[in-house]
Amino acid sequence: MLTSLLIGVAGMNAFALALILLRGPMFRARLYTPMLWNVMLSVAPVLLMGVLVFVVPVLALAQVWLALTVGVILGVVWLLLLPNAGYLITELNMSHRREQESVPMWFDVVQVITLAMSGVLNTVLNVFLAQLLFVLLVYGDVAAPLQAAAPRLIVVAILLAVSFGMYLGRYVRLNSWDVRHPPSLVRKVATHLREPGRLRSSAAFVVLYTLFLGLMYLAVAGPVIEGLVLLELARG
Repeated sequence: MLTSLLIGVAGMNAFALALILLRGPMFRARLYTPMLWNVMLSVAPVLLMGVLVFVVPVLALAQVWLALTVGVILGVVWLLLLPNAGYLITELNMSHRREQESVPMWFDVVQVITLAMSGVLNTVLNVFLAQLLFVLLVYGDVAAPLQAAAPRLIVVAILLAVSFGMYLGRYVRLNSWDVRHPPSLVRKVATHLREPGRLRSSAAFVVLYTLFLGLMYLAVAGPVIEGLVLLELARG
């Protein structure tokens, strides 16, 4: 099941990239480069989480302090990048089309849907790997704790952070690298949220997108977790 999840996520990313690149040659249209940039930003957290999952446990066998230091640094960078994956959901529009566009609407529809779904699946995979890493470091090499309360709370907390990051990116126009200037970042967010109605709308956005991503996580990662637990029970 885990293999199917990895192949499915990789395939959706490859499909999204192919549709973006083929759009021009197939219909003699311009290459819409922002979509390429969005795909790369969406995939980046997955690659970084892969480093975390495979490198940090190995470092922990040698030096705990080194594993902790590297893990914290990479974890913070990963969390800052992660909203870029979910952000693709907010790109579910036709803003890239021009008047008298030569590209058929049916092609652009499947393109933007594929792009959005690649972002959803990248988010799900990232959060699942984070949950897996947490269980590995806290409980050891066992699958049953994946269904415990603490790992599930970790999932909810990450999805809330992702949704808030998506809101900041879409409506405050912040990027992950804006964290390099904390005073300016805080000032922009505070100014935005002080505007009439902004606090309520931002809260609604975060809640709704967290619920959406949570349901997608349950549908996609849930069966994988159940499969790992059942496999462990069968072996034990």
